[in-house]
Amino acid sequence: MADTVELFTSIGLSEQKAKETLKNGALSSTLRDAIVQAQNVLGTSGVDKTIGTLLYSMASRLKDTKRLEFLSINIAQRKISSELQLAAALEFLKSHPQDPISQSDFDEACGVGIVITPEQIEDAVESVIKKHKEQLLKERYRFNIGLLMGEARSALKWADGKVIKNEVDMQVLHLLGPKTEADLEKKPKPQKAKVAENDVKNQEMSVNGDVGFGETKSLMEQLRGEALKFHKPGENFTTEGYVVTPNTMNLLKKHLEFTGGQIRTRFPPEPNGILHIGHAKAINFNFGYAKANNGICFLRYDDTNPEKEEEKYFTAIKDMVEWLGEFHLFEVHLLAITAFICVHGCPTVATLSSKGEELKGHNVPPSPWRDRPIEESLVLFERMKKGLFAEGEATLRMKMVMEDGKMDPVAYRIKYTPHHRTGDEWCIYPTYDYTHCLCDSIENITHSLCTKEFQARRSSYYWLCNALDLYCPVQWEYGRLNLTYTVVSKRKIIKLVETGVVRDWDDPRLFTLTALRRRGFPPEAINNFCARVGVTVSQTTTEPHLLEACVRDVLNESAPRAMAVLEPLKVTITNLPENSDVRVPDFPANEAKGSHTVPFTRTIFIEQSDFREVMEKGYKRLTPEQPVGLRHAGYVISVQKIIKDSEGKVAELEVTCCSSETAEKPKAFIHWVSKPLACEVRLYEKLFLHKHPEDPSEVPNGFLSDINPHSLEVIRNALVDTSVKTAKVFDKFQFERVGYFSLDPDSTANKLIFNRTVTLKEDPGKI
Repeated sequence: MADTVELFTSIGLSEQKAKETLKNGALSSTLRDAIVQAQNVLGTSGVDKTIGTLLYSMASRLKDTKRLEFLSINIAQRKISSELQLAAALEFLKSHPQDPISQSDFDEACGVGIVITPEQIEDAVESVIKKHKEQLLKERYRFNIGLLMGEARSALKWADGKVIKNEVDMQVLHLLGPKTEADLEKKPKPQKAKVAENDVKNQEMSVNGDVGFGETKSLMEQLRGEALKFHKPGENFTTEGYVVTPNTMNLLKKHLEFTGGQIRTRFPPEPNGILHIGHAKAINFNFGYAKANNGICFLRYDDTNPEKEEEKYFTAIKDMVEWLGEFHLFEVHLLAITAFICVHGCPTVATLSSKGEELKGHNVPPSPWRDRPIEESLVLFERMKKGLFAEGEATLRMKMVMEDGKMDPVAYRIKYTPHHRTGDEWCIYPTYDYTHCLCDSIENITHSLCTKEFQARRSSYYWLCNALDLYCPVQWEYGRLNLTYTVVSKRKIIKLVETGVVRDWDDPRLFTLTALRRRGFPPEAINNFCARVGVTVSQTTTEPHLLEACVRDVLNESAPRAMAVLEPLKVTITNLPENSDVRVPDFPANEAKGSHTVPFTRTIFIEQSDFREVMEKGYKRLTPEQPVGLRHAGYVISVQKIIKDSEGKVAELEVTCCSSETAEKPKAFIHWVSKPLACEVRLYEKLFLHKHPEDPSEVPNGFLSDINPHSLEVIRNALVDTSVKTAKVFDKFQFERVGYFSLDPDSTANKLIFNRTVTLKEDPGKI
C-alpha cells in the first residue's frame, strides 16, 4: 500500500488524494497500470505532473481498459498533451472499438502534432476582432465577448482555450481602453412588445403542465395570485383528483372558519442531513407562495426515523431557512411527529402484520393478516408500544390500494434506536405516508407542495384523511431542481466526508446550503437562481455556471473592491518621490458608495504573471521593453533591473515611475499591493470531472472515481491590501482582476483565509 501511495504521489497527486484513490480498487488498478506503462515508455521512474494529471484523468474516464496501454503510451509520448486532446482521444476510441487502431486516423482525430503558436492565436483573434470592430466600438464592453471567443476557437480547434481568452481580453482592452463608468452601468432591459393572448398563456405555468416562466419574472410574480392555477382556500374540491366524501363540504367550512381564507403551506425536511441547493427551490416555493399571497408557512421536521437524525441537523435546517431570508417572515412550527398522532382510532383503518414479515413500504401480494379483527389489532398495537415485539416483527399498515397498485403502506414500525431528543421514551415510529397528510390536516394546510416523486403517494394522502374523517388539504407536485457536476444524496455526501474527499458538509466544493454560504454565495443569489429556474412540474437539471452568474450579479453590486496578489513578485520603485496613500473606490461604477485608502510606497508587489522577462507577441503587461500602468495609483512603471535568486528565478524588479498624466498611455493597467497583509487563499473548481458522476454509463467506476484532483488549490502566501483587516467571517470582496472572495471561518487574528466564491466571469476553458 505504501509503495502504491508513493507511486501515485510521484505523478503529482497529494498524499491524501493518493490514499483516497487507493480506496477505489478499479481506479487504482487502472492508474497503477497506466503509470507503469508510461514509465516504460519514458525509460525512467519519474512521470512529471503534466503527464500524471492526464494519466489520472484518463484512468478515471476510460471505460474500455483494453485501450489503456495504447492511450498511456500516447500520453507518455506527449502526443496527447491536453485535456482537449484527451477528450477527443476517448471519443475516438469509443467510436472505433475494433482492433487494430489506426494510429494515423487517431492522430488526425486528436490533433496530434498540431502546434498552435502564439502568433497564430494573435492573428486569429485579430481577424475576429476586425470582423466585429464596428459593433465593438459601438457597444464597447456590452458586446458579447463570448462570440469572439467562439469564433477564434472555431478557427483554432486545438488551441488552449485560456490562451485564446487572454488574447481576446488583451486585444479588446487595447482597442477599447479600460472600462469607463458608463461601461460598468447595467444595460437596461428592453421593453417587451405586447404579445398575443395565447402567448401570455404560454408564459404562465400550471403545476399540472411543463411550461416555465421567462427569466424576467420574479419568483413573487410567478407565485402571486392565480398564476399557478391553484385552487382558492376552501375550494379544494375543484382540484382534479381530489376525493369528495359526504362530510367534505362541512370539513372545508370549518377549515375556512379557522383560517379565515388564509394561504397556509409548510416546509417539512427530514432532519438527517444538511439542506442542499434542491431544498432552496422547495424553501422558495413553499415560503414564497405563502409570502406572495399574504399567507403563512410552517417549518416542520419530518421526524420519523431516529436512526438517521441528529440535533445538529435540526439546528442547521433552521439556520439555512433563516439565512435564505424566509424564516423571519413566518411562524416557526416545530412539530414532533410522534406527539401529534391519534393512535386510538388508527387500528379501525389499519391492519397489524407480524411474525417474520419483512419491513417493507408496501405489501405485494396482500398481507395474510389484512382481515385481522379490529379488537385483536388494538391489543397487538398496545404490545408494539410497550416494546413486546422485536424490530421488524410487527408493523401497523393502512388497509388500502394506492394509485400505482401497491397495497397496505406501513403506518408504524418498531425502532429500538434512541431518539436524539426523547431518548428511549418511544419504540414505535410513524412513517411519512402516515404522518404527512395528518400533520397537514392538523395545521390546516391549504396547499401541500412537494416534489414530483411524491405524486404516487397522493392517493394514500387523500385516503387516510378521508378514512379518519379529517379536513383534507390538496397535494400539488412540482419538479425537482438538480445541478450537474455534483451529488446531493445524503448517503453519497457522507461517503465523501468519511473518505476524506471533502472536509465536512460545509466543504465549499459541495452544493449543500452550508457549503454555499461558506464559499460566499449570497442568499439573494440563490433565491434569484430559483426564480430564474422557475416553478415547473418537470424535473430541472441545470449547470452550475447559471447559479454562478446569479452570484456575480449580486456580488458586483454588493462586494466592495480590494486588491490582492496571489503569487507575489517584489517590485522596488527607485524614483518614487515619497510614500503616500492612494484612494481606491469601493465600487468604481458608483464612487458615491464609498472608498478606502491603501499605502503606496517604494516597495510594492505585483502578480508574477503580470511580468515576463522575454517579450512575447500579444503580451500587453510589464516586460523590460514595455511599461505598464498601476491601477488607482496614477503612475506608469518601467523595468530598469531584474534581480534573480540563486536558481535563476526572477525574485525582484527595480523600476522607475512617471505620472500617468504625462506618460504615453500603457497597453494595460495591473493591480498591486503595498505594506500588505499576509493571507491564505483557497481556489475551488468543480468537485467532479463529469456532468453526471452518479450515472454508471458516464462514470462506470462510481462517483468516488470521478473526483477532480484539482478541485482545491491552496495558496498560503498570498497578499491583500489593508482594507480587509477588519473583515468578519463571510464578508465578501471583489479582489480586482482576480475574482470574488469570502472570509472563511477558519480565519484567525493572525491569518486571514479567503475562499474564492466565483471568478470575475465564466471561464469557458474550465471543466
